[in-house]
Amino acid sequence: MYFTKMHGAGNDYVYVDGFNHKIPTNPQSLAMAISDRHTGVGADGLILILPSDNADAEMRMYNADGTESEMCGNGIRCVAKYLVDHGICGSTHLTIETGAGILGLDVFQQNGKVHQVRVDMGPPILNADTIPTQLRGEGATNQVVNAPLEIDGLKLEVTCVSMGNPHCVIFIDQATDDLVMRLGPRIETDPRFPSRVNVEFVEVISPTEVRQRTWERGSGETMACGTGASAVCVAGVLTGKTKRELTNHLTGGTLFLSWNPETNHVFMTGPATEVFSGDWPEEDELPNSGIDSGK
Repeated sequence: MYFTKMHGAGNDYVYVDGFNHKIPTNPQSLAMAISDRHTGVGADGLILILPSDNADAEMRMYNADGTESEMCGNGIRCVAKYLVDHGICGSTHLTIETGAGILGLDVFQQNGKVHQVRVDMGPPILNADTIPTQLRGEGATNQVVNAPLEIDGLKLEVTCVSMGNPHCVIFIDQATDDLVMRLGPRIETDPRFPSRVNVEFVEVISPTEVRQRTWERGSGETMACGTGASAVCVAGVLTGKTKRELTNHLTGGTLFLSWNPETNHVFMTGPATEVFSGDWPEEDELPNSGIDSGK
């Protein structure tokens, strides 16, 4: 099976081109095997690039634990880069079908290759029932803003946003390893988040600049999270901590966000990088300890 390794601001995935190559029959197991950083290619997950009847292409994303997610902001930028750089699409404006709907993207080229992509992430989902979270919001809109959440005896204030997938944003003085690695998995699987949740720990540098670390649902800490950065942009406005135009420094790179007050859409701009390509053994060529077990 032919694959390509790509990353957006350090958020890395293995991509399979369904336009020109065979698609795996068991992507969940493949995601676990190929994502392993010791025995596989090493990645935050697997993304399939597929033909679509409704858009230029369809993206299907699987986390490193084999679970399927609705969307990935860094991943979709790399999909756009692949489509243009590999001649599948010739336009600089693309539409890509995802589990969160069809999104529009604009690519920016340098020396004949895509190096930055702007994504229309669509409107944020703020109703607690739709995110979903069992934390209670306020008013008719049922928005969870600065809601109390106690984990391991630590009292936190959290703001919940969905950008097609659920996020719990926590503004904190310092995003330490202890907070991210200890509280991240506890919050991800807390029963108050019935679909599990991505967790963002955010330091505010100024009203237009933040620093973010992410515990990603199904993958653990990742170097970047595009939907998470978009959720942080929204949460910063809702809590009064930041403005609608935001520079977000993630562990793997910097993303630029804006939340348009007229359209209610969030826009994200960031890099997309192709690392290498290779061949992964076909499923019937793997030993018993390989793809079927996810080990």
